[in-house]
Amino acid sequence: MVRFLLRLLGYLLVAAGFVSLVIDGARSIANSTVQYTPLQLALATLFGERVKGLQTIIERGIHPLLWDPVMLNLMLAPAALVAFLLGFLLLRLGARPEPKIGIVTRR
Repeated sequence: MVRFLLRLLGYLLVAAGFVSLVIDGARSIANSTVQYTPLQLALATLFGERVKGLQTIIERGIHPLLWDPVMLNLMLAPAALVAFLLGFLLLRLGARPEPKIGIVTRR
């Protein structure tokens, strides 16, 4: 059941990454310059004001250094790239394990 949910969420994130890539590509063609949607803007569009509370949760709950160098740089990354990477990671985690029984090739 968990593998199914991981694969479902992975496919949804890959689809969202593809949609974001198409939108960014159309915007880049229309403006004759390369433009992409940063992750911070995509999260602010989806979750609104709750994204601002993410900083305090990470700084107080986990560690302050995780917010400043890591999360700030991640928030500037293209949303399509982050969605693709996270989606493919979830698809890999939700994949069926390889069978351990096979043909022995060494003698």
